[in-house]
Amino acid sequence: MTDTVTVDTEPSTAIWNDPSYDLPTRVDALVAAMTLSEKIAQLYGVWVGASADGGEVAPYQHEMEDPVDLEALLGIGLGQLTRPFGTAPVDPALGALSLLRSQQRIVAANRFGIPALAHEECLAGFATWGATAYPVPLSWGATFDPELVRRMADAIGEDLRRLGVHQGLAPVLDVVRDARWGRVEETVGEDPYLVGTITTAYIQGLENAGVVATLKHFAGYSASRSGRNHAPVSMGPRERADVILPPFEMAVMESGVRSVMHAYTDTDGIPSAADGELLTGLLRETWGFTGTVVADYFGIAFLHALHGVAGDWAEAAATALAAGVDVELPTVKTFGEPLRAAIAAGQVPEALVDRAVRRVLLQKAELGLLDVDWDPVPPALRGVDLTDPEALRGTIDLDTPGNRALARQVAEQAVVLLRNDGTLPLARPARIALVGPQAENGTATLGCYSFPLHVGPRHPEVPLGIELPTLAQALRAEFPDSEIVVELGATVDGTETTGFTAAVEAARGADVVVVALGDRAGLFGRGTSGEGCDVESLVLPGVQQQLLDALLDTGTPVVVTLVAGRPYALGRAVDEAAAIVQSFFPGEEGTPAIAGVLSGRLEPQGRLPVSVPRTPGGQPTTYLAARLGHVNDVSNLDPTPAYGFGHGLSYTRFDWSELTAERAVAETDGELRLGFTLRNTGDRWGCEVVQLYAHDPVASVVQPVQRLIGYLRVPLDAGAACRIDVDVPADLFSFTGRDGRRVVEPGEVELRLSASSAEVRLAATATLQGPARHVDHTRRLHPRFTVTPSQG
Repeated sequence: MTDTVTVDTEPSTAIWNDPSYDLPTRVDALVAAMTLSEKIAQLYGVWVGASADGGEVAPYQHEMEDPVDLEALLGIGLGQLTRPFGTAPVDPALGALSLLRSQQRIVAANRFGIPALAHEECLAGFATWGATAYPVPLSWGATFDPELVRRMADAIGEDLRRLGVHQGLAPVLDVVRDARWGRVEETVGEDPYLVGTITTAYIQGLENAGVVATLKHFAGYSASRSGRNHAPVSMGPRERADVILPPFEMAVMESGVRSVMHAYTDTDGIPSAADGELLTGLLRETWGFTGTVVADYFGIAFLHALHGVAGDWAEAAATALAAGVDVELPTVKTFGEPLRAAIAAGQVPEALVDRAVRRVLLQKAELGLLDVDWDPVPPALRGVDLTDPEALRGTIDLDTPGNRALARQVAEQAVVLLRNDGTLPLARPARIALVGPQAENGTATLGCYSFPLHVGPRHPEVPLGIELPTLAQALRAEFPDSEIVVELGATVDGTETTGFTAAVEAARGADVVVVALGDRAGLFGRGTSGEGCDVESLVLPGVQQQLLDALLDTGTPVVVTLVAGRPYALGRAVDEAAAIVQSFFPGEEGTPAIAGVLSGRLEPQGRLPVSVPRTPGGQPTTYLAARLGHVNDVSNLDPTPAYGFGHGLSYTRFDWSELTAERAVAETDGELRLGFTLRNTGDRWGCEVVQLYAHDPVASVVQPVQRLIGYLRVPLDAGAACRIDVDVPADLFSFTGRDGRRVVEPGEVELRLSASSAEVRLAATATLQGPARHVDHTRRLHPRFTVTPSQG
């Protein structure tokens, strides 16, 4: 096809701009009027940075790409603007003005007046200067509270939308398979049901705010060999189907998600960006997804540069486009001139471009970007004088009291009490020795996709933009009558031990030691956790374990606090520490949450989304192991964790009793029912997390010993009780059978009501009868809990 212009200027309002027509009709008319170059232009983004003085955005020069001539591109249109707020520090109001002016320029430059779709990172909040830094997804998982995560995402989405951002690149649905992987902090945990329910809630919140959520990374990224970033994935089809894919399946079926990002990795030799069976066959034809598939940054170029499945940029573009990738991010590389030349040479059918551009334009139409009355002025700038940019500076607050309150609630619910010999809550100690590298580090609570750590290090002259109280500050506020002596003892990942002497001296002179250990988030080896920061073993970074052991030797009670991006083996502390408090990069309100748990002002509510290993080696392992993956007589290695998935202690006590199995027999298309009574027998309010696990003792293929199929947070006042009944569809026992289809098999099963994967409270044997039954993506995905207050 040539680039001959065929657009008709009549009527005055073109069909594609007229909201009275249905969206497909509008999009079809627009596609028919576009030249090949104009269509291709909608299929890529350009990485830009907003102007610090409110001028137009400028292309960002990334080390992996050649410079982009934005002026030359705009005449045929532009599909996306990549991270205008998240590339360099910019005042939010001036960034919004910069984006506005850029959109006006883009609209004016192309024949059809099509704006670009702007996207940003939002994994732990809007990743821009001055925005609330929420806890990382691993903390979301620790809350076991989808509704709270939904509210948080709604707030994040509202901040994005009011500044003119249309798409957020979150959440991550990868299931942890090896805790050595650097991006564990970005995941929700090691269980697919927990990951699916929490991320589905996040997506619902973001989409409710009018922002396009993006599932990532589809699929298998977290299963890379040895936990190495981008390394090949060797899992079989059943592991992929039963562990990796269920969160994505749940999100597509239940959340209203409108975009999916392919993974970087290859599985059994097929890169995700080139996997048509995954991106088209499963995602679209089976699950019915109708949104856009976007490339992970540089992922299409990697087909040529890293995977070696494409001989040049044109072949990389053709391969990804055919597989089902619609948009190249972060900037134009393969979907520009290489793709156009391949089409002109007859190597790529133009129909593939038409397929992708229809999806892109349909999404823009859904967002109102094609409407004749579309207003480029974002909600935050409407009704404001835009002629004086400097007067706008400081007028938009992205870290409001409401945001901070939400960040605080998530952080508080995510703190996990792993061990307690009765030392906690602390009873007004006269002298506290606060020791460890995290004691006075304000950014210790942030993950690698927080703006201060993701972008901030390139701009050391710019203040952080948000308040980040250190643990020392939080403890002083929490214990105003205590003398608090601070000694760092060591750095996070250094090898120097000269600080041990002062740390040990401070510990010996104190009533209690609070040791502050953990990670430093960073990127590509510049941290101990984060993208490209993989580790060989799960020993604490640097000399932190040696410091911890030296403190344990003092005889002073040692309370371990961890602020980290992954679980670590803690050596002697598992048996000798007075208490262990785990938090996973809990965000800007994280240290007050930890301090509140130490004092008893807050009840510990978090539960582990990942197991904590007893030893630093033996990876990969998760609780989702078959019998031979657990301790046994045929191996001398014991992979039993120090603290299992779902573990978390409380300051009160819960009694589980009066188990009934009202329906202990059901057809393979039926439903089981059981119930029990839960009592808070302690002297304070508490929240128990009831976890329902399925155990299938005999199946046609090897199964995990157990797997989570439901959970429920149950808050109870001291002395209060409730009756909890749960209806369990037989569908929840389904797995991928020998023929590759998901099946519910007849036979005896067990339902375990547990406080964690290692702490079964009640168990009921049940029977599924009738024929083996095949199920698909329309199966029931959840049990149904009913809670009835009862006599305490």
